[in-house]
Amino acid sequence: MKCPKCRHSSLKVLESRPIDEGNEIRRRRQCNNCNYRFTTFERIEATPLLVIKKNGNREEFSSEKVLRGIIRSCEKRPVSLEQMKKVVNETKQKIELQDNGSHEVSSDEIGQGVMQGLKEIDEIAYIRFASVYRQFKDMNEFYCKMKELMGDNSESRENNDGK
Repeated sequence: MKCPKCRHSSLKVLESRPIDEGNEIRRRRQCNNCNYRFTTFERIEATPLLVIKKNGNREEFSSEKVLRGIIRSCEKRPVSLEQMKKVVNETKQKIELQDNGSHEVSSDEIGQGVMQGLKEIDEIAYIRFASVYRQFKDMNEFYCKMKELMGDNSESRENNDGK
């Protein structure tokens, strides 16, 4: 690194402090030649997470795009924006924890994570998301998924009633 004023390369750090929840460091520096003071910022260079689509194309993961899909499935449902954002964040965190160094994830893994999060929050939103995500071909597939979901709930209701 060189001084922006005199281009000399001998610098000293006067102060360092973390910012942005520790993801970035702000440093005050001083040139040893002309005593000019300036600020630099350091951050980890993050490799973008790539999503492998069903057709084989790759695109950068977009939390906003996932959130838009969740918002559509939660229309007119008692689900807050904070709950929806939580589903996106938890899904992304699970994917990042499972990252094996490839920085690629299939759209299927993202969809599964979102469906799992929605199932815990609102069953109707879950079914709406699943119907688009799974691309049900006919009413029979849709009915089977509804039946499966209702079976899960009847078992949990029986367990709660039996307490």
